[in-house]
Amino acid sequence: MQLNEIANHAATFLTNKSNESSTSLPNLFVLRKEEVSALEAVVYNPVICLILQGAKETTIGRQSVKLRAGDALLVSHDLPVVSKITLASPDIPYLALILSMDLGVIRSLYEQVGEAVTEVPNARSLSAGPADPSWVEPLGRYLSLANKPLEAKVLGPAILREVHFRLLMSPIGGMLRNLLSVDSHASRVGKAILKIRADFREPLAVASLAKTAGMSQSSFHEHFKSVTGTTPLQFQKDLRMIAARELLQSGQNTVSATGYEVGYESPTHFSRDYTRKFGLTPSKDMLHGDLVHS
Repeated sequence: MQLNEIANHAATFLTNKSNESSTSLPNLFVLRKEEVSALEAVVYNPVICLILQGAKETTIGRQSVKLRAGDALLVSHDLPVVSKITLASPDIPYLALILSMDLGVIRSLYEQVGEAVTEVPNARSLSAGPADPSWVEPLGRYLSLANKPLEAKVLGPAILREVHFRLLMSPIGGMLRNLLSVDSHASRVGKAILKIRADFREPLAVASLAKTAGMSQSSFHEHFKSVTGTTPLQFQKDLRMIAARELLQSGQNTVSATGYEVGYESPTHFSRDYTRKFGLTPSKDMLHGDLVHS
């Protein structure tokens, strides 16, 4: 299935101009936006995102990627990112197909491919590039099962496994190859990421994180930054900022209460970090959220 065929098929799952729709297939979604967006801070779980129309820009730490139709973004770890849609219109909306990655499926391939691949130095948990036909074709076949429940039940798991294998071996699959072994540095950093996500409101205990990862503190810092492109402290701060923005724009808290809620002890420190992250003070961003939701 070609990209334009996938785009046409994906668009059929969007009803009443909704921006996002599931496809009735496990963990497969379609996203559409009819206008460019402001900066949006979110946490990406492991996904493959295929850009079908329009363009977007995604950033974590100092790593930034620009994506256009025909490009793909692969995320191998839970990551706090900042993104914005840069090309979209009512006539030609931004359109993307998003598949949640199953790292269990990736690791289940280890016995078959483990000796055939080696770890990739300098691979990042956010990787982008032109979509490879080797995995686009089975992804299209998987999408085509959306209205065929019996075929989806019988054939879907095998096609999904093929998609994961093709991504694993693709040019953007370097970090997935690093994740094949549960004892790899990438897998160990993944355990620490889960701990930071669970405890992001608490003071960062690097020694405890390093212990979780089974590394010395110096080795942990080195490999964490290599995998994520940022430091553990900045990673935690980004998680706090994302949670704070959700609270402020929903109108649930005052600025000071929000700062305390996400783990800050000083409202001034919170406001400074928030302004540096989003380019707006928390109070102005809260007002913007009120206008958006009014």
